[in-house]
Amino acid sequence: MKRLPRLLSLLLVSALIVSLAACGGGAAATPSPSGAAPTATPSAEPSFKVGIIKMMDHPALNAAEDGFVAALAENGLVDGQNVTIDFKDANGDSNNYSTIADQFVMDKKDLVLAIATPAAQAIAAKTTEIPILATAVTSFTSAGLVDSDEVPGGNVSGTTDMNPIAEQLDLLLQLAPDTKTVGFLYASSEDNSRLQVEIAKSVLDAKGIAYVERTVSNQNEVQQATTSIVTECDAIYIPTDNVFASTMPLVQEVTVAAKIPVICGENSMVESGGLASLGLTYYDLGFQAGLMAVKILKDGADISTMPVTGAANFEYLINGDVAEALGITIPENLKQYVQKPAT
Repeated sequence: MKRLPRLLSLLLVSALIVSLAACGGGAAATPSPSGAAPTATPSAEPSFKVGIIKMMDHPALNAAEDGFVAALAENGLVDGQNVTIDFKDANGDSNNYSTIADQFVMDKKDLVLAIATPAAQAIAAKTTEIPILATAVTSFTSAGLVDSDEVPGGNVSGTTDMNPIAEQLDLLLQLAPDTKTVGFLYASSEDNSRLQVEIAKSVLDAKGIAYVERTVSNQNEVQQATTSIVTECDAIYIPTDNVFASTMPLVQEVTVAAKIPVICGENSMVESGGLASLGLTYYDLGFQAGLMAVKILKDGADISTMPVTGAANFEYLINGDVAEALGITIPENLKQYVQKPAT
């Protein structure tokens, strides 16, 4: 019986050690009263995945991209916070289009923005499930992207950059009133460019003005085509064409030397070397597409019923440096639109 106190002491010491060990493990989780596992800390990862596939790097397409991102941010969808934006540039390469499109589908993006017609066609060929908004596309129907602009009917909609072509040609005739023949320059691979040129031809036919054309398949052919056409025309019209938009400084060099004015399909081409345009702002066009994305991502809008929309406003722009180099006299009603690009 004398050994009982010693045994009791050992038991008390053991209990004390266990108690201290439990207190020292402060990092250990304490079961909830219900016995359920501890609640995990909410994930801070963005809730939406957006992919952007851009045809190539040039000012107009970059502006559309910037406008889209700004519209998302202004409506609470901020890259790196509650949305992850995957920016991809195809550099005008058809193989890149396919690779990027496949990756976006594999990543199960919640939405894709396609900038320019070839980019839109590439991603639309890969999925009928992911909502696709396109911008800088002249004709969604001609490109086979929608059933109609009013009711797209599938997983594609967006904003069109169709221009006021008749008014642009009127601007050409105001700045170069003695024009007898207009030259068209565009990339044969771009559906949007061909469509605009066909419309322009109809306008000139009605006015009794002749025209010639040169097409290119890539940027390397621009100088030769431009050098060739300036010998056959009095003025040049270039539609919203991605190949020529990215090579306007080269076009400026050739046309200014030949004293041939160039009217462009959009204003950033004027800033890069053309004479004038009555054009849209691609930032605004991208912003419109961004607002459509907000409705899809936040409100659950059905893209198949979202109409294709166009620019709300068009702005005159005349490149003062080019006008001076060409010796163009600006009519009084257009002088307020003369600007000298920042150097």
